[in-house]
Formats: sequence, C-alpha cells, structure tokens
Amino acid sequence: MDSALYPFSTLQNKRLHLGVCGSVAAYKAVELMRLLQKVEISVGITLTEAAMRFIAPLTFEALGASKVHTLMFGPDEDALFGHLQPGQTAQAFMVAPCSADALARFAAGLAHDMLAAQVLAFDGPVVLAPAMNPRMWQHQATQENVAQLKRRGVAFVEPGRGLVACGESGQGRLADLPELVFAAAKALVPQDFSGKTILLTLGPTHEAWDSVRVWTNRSTGLMGASLAQAAYLRGAKVHALAGPGVPRLPTEVERHDVNSAKDMFAKAKELWPQADMGIFSAAVADFSPEPFTGGKFKKADATSGLDIHFSPNPDILADLAEKRRPEQKVLAFAAETDNLREQCRDKLRRKKAHILAGNFVGTPGEGFAAATNRMFVCDHTGREEQWPVMSKADVAWRLLNWLCDL
Repeated sequence: MDSALYPFSTLQNKRLHLGVCGSVAAYKAVELMRLLQKVEISVGITLTEAAMRFIAPLTFEALGASKVHTLMFGPDEDALFGHLQPGQTAQAFMVAPCSADALARFAAGLAHDMLAAQVLAFDGPVVLAPAMNPRMWQHQATQENVAQLKRRGVAFVEPGRGLVACGESGQGRLADLPELVFAAAKALVPQDFSGKTILLTLGPTHEAWDSVRVWTNRSTGLMGASLAQAAYLRGAKVHALAGPGVPRLPTEVERHDVNSAKDMFAKAKELWPQADMGIFSAAVADFSPEPFTGGKFKKADATSGLDIHFSPNPDILADLAEKRRPEQKVLAFAAETDNLREQCRDKLRRKKAHILAGNFVGTPGEGFAAATNRMFVCDHTGREEQWPVMSKADVAWRLLNWLCDL
C-alpha cells in the first residue's frame, strides 16, 4: 500500500510513538509503522496486554520498531521508567487502533497500564484513531470521553464507516491507513499556517471539443498536490481546485474537482474572498476550442485536414490577483522552455503576484510528471534564488516558508 504521503525531508529523523490497543484492527498497526518508516519517521511501539492477544511484540521488533514496550512491570529492564520514555524521545504520540476502554482511561487520566501512563506523561501532540463496534462508538459515554479529550487538545482521526469485524455496519472501523499517516505527520511539524485559508489551483484543465476529445497539457498535478499536503500538514485550511487526474489529497483538504478553465475560474472567484493566500500552480489552458456540437467528429469528414478555432480562456491568476485585498498573498508558477529568469520576472510583474516560482519543462527530472524539480524563485521585493534539483515535496515546503517570510 502507498502511504500517499510525499517524502518531505523535514520529516526525516522525526520520531513518533505508536500505541496499539486490543482490536482486530491491531494487525494494521504493522503496516502503519512500515508506511511511516518509508518516509523516514522512526517509530517506537507500546502494545497493551489486550493488543498482544492479536499481535506479538516480536513482529514490530523484527520490522525495526525501537523500542517496543508492553507491560508496566514486565521483565524488560527499562520497564520501571518505560512510561516516561516516549515523552523523552518522541515528538508526537499516536494510538491506533484506540479502543473504547483506552479512550475512557485517557479521559479519566488513569495510569495503571504502560500505555495509559505513557499518554498521561506525554506533553506533546497526541493523536487518537478509535476503532470499535459502531454502537460502542456512538454510546454517550464514549462521545463524552472524546469531547473531553478534544477540549484538552487531543487530535482525532475519526473512525470510518462500513462493515466491522463483528458483522455489523456503521461508523467504527479504523480509518484508512493513508489518513493515519497524514495525521501522524501533521502532529510532527509546527502548525505555523494554523488559522490560514489557502486557495490552491492544481493540475491541468480539459477543454472539450467534441464528445470524445479535449485540449489539455501534460500536467499531473504532482506539484500542486505536494503544496496541498505541505499546507495541510502545517495547519492550513486548504481549498484545492483540482483539474482532471490530480492524485489523492488528505481527506481534510477540501477538494473541488473541476474540468475546464471556466469551471476552475468560477470556483476560484467564489472561494477567493475567504482566502488568506492564493497558490496558483494549475497548468490552465490559455485557449479552448470552439465546441463541435455534432457528437463525435468523424475523421472521414476532414480527409484533407482540420481547422479548429480557439478562444482565449479567462486568466484566473491575473483576475484574482488584481482583485485581491491588501493582506492577501499570491504565489504563482511559470513553466518555460527558454529564458526562465526573464520570463519569471516579467510574469511576476504582469500578474501582480508576490512570489513567482518557475521551472523548465522538457528537461529530464524537471517539470511535468517528474517527482523532482529545479526552480528559479523571485518575489516582489527583488529577492531571487536558484534552487537545485530537489523533490517537489521539498520545493513545496520551501515555497511555504517563503510565503511565511513575506
């Protein structure tokens, strides 16, 4: 399974402590740990006594967990002070799956087992991912415990809906693993965009001609998706206006799927007044073909060739930047084949953006569909930087840093 989380280097060498409660879903904690390790987050483990009925500590140890805690007064030489260890070494604590019993213990501040004592002694971000029978989840006692923990600042990944192990259906199953990975990563980084709303355009647009064919470009939306993830991880509320084919985004990102430039423009105009920042990474088609209204155009009807009339599309970036409030910030992008620096400086001025990030297209390892990019970045104050090849995830992170600095 793909974690769906991009390789942000800021997460490397971060440490998460993962608690596992007694649940049929306990086996999923192994894959969760592996997905976290894939993005170079180190993981420690605590298994409750009930969890060990479902999965053995050796499984986690064999796959690289360090360290694995079990009983409060077990044979482990570090058991005496093991309840303090996560608070001394980890930047965040997640419990997944988290049982109804564990929720009650955490809410009451009990500390009679290793996991409850560790959570009580942990003063960093805590994320709980409940998993239980739907009726147990809906019970007033459970919901009161959840509300109490939320008041204390504990974050939750709400359980999913569907069939659970007992055969009943409803809300109670452990959330999808990619969402747990996103939530864990979010707990590990500063929330410096908390309270900010970002309007983000990403991906290509499809300009329909007949009932089959469209005018488009090679954008995959990977750069925009990296920006969406980075902004979400750092606490922003993100409205993502996603063109066709844009990859998965975190559930908490408000995704608005659009097709054409006109669709994207209409949605952007609707959302722009409530945004603090606009990030315009979409490769919007500059022109759209005059529609063919006869269904599917037949090749036999144009044996000597075909002429199609194109009309200009609305300029989303220029329109919204022109109408921005003084406090709204604008980050724009340029994909060029030559004279990158001159083109970026000119576009920055013409489009009235605060920051312009540009890259070449058609070069291996850069531009459309590549996982990496080489960027030239300039802003309205005259600051300019040339960045070496790096992952698009790290490009996104550095661009958000630049937005913070403005």
